[in-house]
Amino acid sequence: MAIEEEFKLEIPDKEADKIDSCSLAIEYNVSSPQTLEGTARSVPGEPFPLDGARASRSHRIQQLSLLREGFPLGIIPSFAPASDKRLGSFSLNSLLLSPSSNNWWLGLVGQFKPKKLFADIKADISNAEEWDLQVVKDTAKHIVDKSLYSIGLWTQIALGTSSSLLFSTERLGDKNGLRNKLMLVHPLEKHDLTVEAAWPDLFLDNKGRFWDVPESLNVDVSSLVPESGLRYRFGLHKSRGNPQPVNAGAESGSDAPTSLMPGLCAKAAVSYKANRDLWRPQEKEDNTGEDTPEFLPYDIRLKEPHAAISGIVGSSLAAWITGRGMLVNGKKRSPISADVFGSACYTFQKGRFSKLYGDLTRVDARVDLPSASGLAKRIFHAFRRSSGSNNSDDTLWSPRLNLIFQQQVAGPIVFKVDSQFQVVEARMEDLIYSLNYSLRLLESGKVVAWYSPKRKEGMIELRVFEF
Repeated sequence: MAIEEEFKLEIPDKEADKIDSCSLAIEYNVSSPQTLEGTARSVPGEPFPLDGARASRSHRIQQLSLLREGFPLGIIPSFAPASDKRLGSFSLNSLLLSPSSNNWWLGLVGQFKPKKLFADIKADISNAEEWDLQVVKDTAKHIVDKSLYSIGLWTQIALGTSSSLLFSTERLGDKNGLRNKLMLVHPLEKHDLTVEAAWPDLFLDNKGRFWDVPESLNVDVSSLVPESGLRYRFGLHKSRGNPQPVNAGAESGSDAPTSLMPGLCAKAAVSYKANRDLWRPQEKEDNTGEDTPEFLPYDIRLKEPHAAISGIVGSSLAAWITGRGMLVNGKKRSPISADVFGSACYTFQKGRFSKLYGDLTRVDARVDLPSASGLAKRIFHAFRRSSGSNNSDDTLWSPRLNLIFQQQVAGPIVFKVDSQFQVVEARMEDLIYSLNYSLRLLESGKVVAWYSPKRKEGMIELRVFEF
């Protein structure tokens, strides 16, 4: 079966992977093994997360369907802290069932966390005076412990030639209740329309804390992302119920992000991006036979050495239709807010990523300004030495420096480090290590194994035409 046919895997457009600068003002999905779906939403209005944290454009169940071909018994490992520490972080994931037809598919995913099972069995055997039937019964009870297992069900139905409806539900062994999500995707001529409802919906803030919003509804319309030029995005976000922390990184008494509190909010963002090459070798006609596979780049996105700069400037607007008068962290929520954001990036690449060794070294340095108004207020208060200027430790306004380093290890294997620094306090905010295995068959596809020391979690993903 062709790789594109498995679960009707849609290969993203080659330009669709470009970072949507409007996400600086709204939000987008980040990778996380906290759920079987493998994603969480970034908190609206917070600084742009690491590039390496972006979730794959392919559904997790589609990734598992393809990844299992390269793993023993089709079992893919992941790491994520559990609410019960006895369960541990290590888990094994597998696609159990995957029936499909021309316009419909269904998948069943299972997860097993072995640490608690092995610890309990070891304790029973150590405490037993002799091996008897009771030890066998106790072992059987541990094996059927529901907290060890999680299960998820996905189904997608094609609505016409381009639209699709996706429904997923999952039950995590260490948590009560079901997680449900319903998503409608409808590509327009020059836009993408997405309607998504989740109950509950998982969010990740810039401090590495996860929050569950009991009910969430999002309607999003975004322009197709061009290489450069104007882009925009607008939509509605509605949430019900107070957000609850879901891991040890968020204390029960801590304040939830303002944008996650109940209410209906209309959002819009527009930005302009410009690119300029400082140097790039000109393509030459080559009749030496170097079009054979051994000279083809492992990733066409990384086939040219170059140095380039790019810049983004944009503005955002958020208007709360309901929940205007709500008190958030002791302050009344502002009904309307507007801001200006921007970023500047420098890229340097050496090598064409086609040889076995030493043919790729790449560095990307980007400065993000998430809130121009917030920075201006801080500077104003600093000059006036306002007594209230240091009352808050909120640093969402601070510029962020993002550094990405990529180095070829051997053949299609690349070691990558994504880091983010807060400029004002001169401290590292986030860090992600990853090993990437590029797939020539997909032109710009790769298997990514990443780990985040800040969140203490990691997973293996398939990404196609994604940086």
